[in-house]
Amino acid sequence: MKLKTFLMTCAASLALAAPALAERELTVGTQDNEVSNLYAGLQAMGETLAELSGGEMTLTIFPSSQLGDFRAMVAQVQAGELDMVTTGYPDMSYVIPELNLIGAPYVADDFGHLQDIVNGPWGQEMDAAFIAQGIRMLDLWYYGTRQTTSNRAIESMADMEGLRMRTPNVPFLIAYAQNVGATPAPVAFAEVYLALQTNQVDAQENPLPTIEAMRFDEVQSHIAITNHFIASIAMMISDDLWTSLSEEEQGWVMAAVEAGGDVNDSRTVEAEAELLATFEGRGLSVTRPDLAPFRAAMQPYYEELEAQFGEGAIARIRGDR
Repeated sequence: MKLKTFLMTCAASLALAAPALAERELTVGTQDNEVSNLYAGLQAMGETLAELSGGEMTLTIFPSSQLGDFRAMVAQVQAGELDMVTTGYPDMSYVIPELNLIGAPYVADDFGHLQDIVNGPWGQEMDAAFIAQGIRMLDLWYYGTRQTTSNRAIESMADMEGLRMRTPNVPFLIAYAQNVGATPAPVAFAEVYLALQTNQVDAQENPLPTIEAMRFDEVQSHIAITNHFIASIAMMISDDLWTSLSEEEQGWVMAAVEAGGDVNDSRTVEAEAELLATFEGRGLSVTRPDLAPFRAAMQPYYEELEAQFGEGAIARIRGDR
């Protein structure tokens, strides 16, 4: 079934359960499932949009990679087949190579630092690059700080040696695995649980709430606090759609996106504070290796990036923190 036919069928099914069709229905695709903090944020976004617009605008959510992985959904937004998509902020480095700079492990210290970067001069340059790809970024949501799980304890960087580590198919996370001694193994997000369960891979890296939502703790025995990447979600909309909206409609959408972000962010921060104890209670071991060698190991990757994007590029983005 083609995507447009699929979306129309879903919309028709929803219409049967409602007294009347909304004047404008927005669709959003995400890789995350229905128990994730991101999905809760999208639900709050939809509720706020319907409330502010008096029902003139609604949001239909397609979770769990129903429409494909993030690259497939980005392509659907660009083709006008999907209205909105959630992606990791630097994940579109496959079409905007400069995003590899902010994706480089240990460049952003925390989410506040990342927000400063995205709202600053470099982030504005990236906004223009997104628009050139037919997509507009509306907001940045906190997705958590990425940690490393494995089937053996990671007490130091030396314990990374030889681990087959699942990474997304994005250069900076592949570089993290390679530079700390692991062997990167790109696996589709929806297939990670099975890959861990069947020992296709030995380790993976994701924020703690994602590890919980995807139940990776069921098939991994150890969590190392590596803090290697501040993960965030870019809420993206078709630029053609955005420019077709009235000023009032744009205001509704922005307010809804911000309300959804507040729900997502607060749930993620709270979850991170509680999950380590939860995981330990389930029998997982938690280790806290010295991160100085991890950061130092990334220097060759920083040099590769600066050879491509200019000497001092990393320091410019970081604001010389």
